[in-house]
Amino acid sequence: MHELSLAEGIVSVVEDAALHQCRLSLPVAAPARVLAFGAWLKNTAGLLDGAQFIGSALHGDLDTPEACAALDASVETLVAAASGPVDAVAHDLHPDFYSTRLAQAWAERLGVPAIAVQHHHAHLAVVQAEQGWPASARHATPAASRSNHPPMLGLALDGVGLGTDGTAWGGELLLVRGSDFERLGHLPALALPGGDVAAREPWRMAAAVLQLLGRHDEIETRFAPLVRPQAARIVATLLARGLNCPVTTSAGRWFDAAAGVLGLSVRQSEEAEAAQALERAATAWLVDHPDFDAPYDSLDLRPLFTELLALDPLDPTQQGEGAARFHLALAHGLAATTIRIAATHGIQDVVLGGGCFFNRLLSERLTHELQTAGLKVQRPHAVNCGDAGLALGQAWVGALCIG
Repeated sequence: MHELSLAEGIVSVVEDAALHQCRLSLPVAAPARVLAFGAWLKNTAGLLDGAQFIGSALHGDLDTPEACAALDASVETLVAAASGPVDAVAHDLHPDFYSTRLAQAWAERLGVPAIAVQHHHAHLAVVQAEQGWPASARHATPAASRSNHPPMLGLALDGVGLGTDGTAWGGELLLVRGSDFERLGHLPALALPGGDVAAREPWRMAAAVLQLLGRHDEIETRFAPLVRPQAARIVATLLARGLNCPVTTSAGRWFDAAAGVLGLSVRQSEEAEAAQALERAATAWLVDHPDFDAPYDSLDLRPLFTELLALDPLDPTQQGEGAARFHLALAHGLAATTIRIAATHGIQDVVLGGGCFFNRLLSERLTHELQTAGLKVQRPHAVNCGDAGLALGQAWVGALCIG
């Protein structure tokens, strides 16, 4: 067992070796007992029961029968471990996930509500749970709510999550009030030429940037030497006609676009491979250029990418400079926007959630800027900041919705 000191209270963490579960003791009891089913990627489930949260083992991505069967088994175990009747189940907003369908089946079986929780809201709600923030917005007096649990501003940056508008989100600035949230800002929408395959081929995201910048005619010339000329021509056609090009505000896809523009990744076999290559290049280059900076004050990344496209993708030194420029400009833009909105709403706390914050360079630079501006930066401590920790946030939102 170990304890993590947070801004408000203590979260106790117990690793149950027999069940491969993580048991957290939260600062306050949740207003309802909720079973959460996690996300599609890096799936875990969890049970919020009073001031206790029991997290399952990591099941992996729910694209294999084995992962789905593991989730089935974990849910059975969690229901059996509950100290009383489950009041609700919580699941991702996406209707087609196996975890969503399973949650709905369990809701019918238990005779309880099934609560859909937006993916990025859940990322930020992890910190709400860890800090008991608030235990019950509906039961707190307005004065108590203002003094103890003001609205929470959060940046949720990751690969993808279905938004309330039906599009793919992933670079979000959200204002969270109890069980509700408001979307106050986001990264620019970028096309995914070919749909999901674009997440595996960063050159496609770089092509989407050229299209966004009005430089469509450069797509074939730039990428035909790297991929089959026919593939470059097809992607250019998809973008020109808007065919099979859903849009996303995903920070992860913007990282892919930068890696593709700079020639650091054409295709990736593992998730975040391109982003990791981009971070390595930036970190190495900054060792020799510690005073380098890339001032930026906006979430509009188009001017930044105009600069990156001017660099030589075959020159390792320019690749490193571009990678550093991307990280620092992104951190500056996120910080400047967050600081402005925090001042407008009189907020002092900013939460960072989502898998992009595994990126040490971005996380450290952004945190430093926010703290320098007098903001208190919060992030998950007891569970993973990525999708593996999402069930805790889902369960907390679900509890606040019915508590």
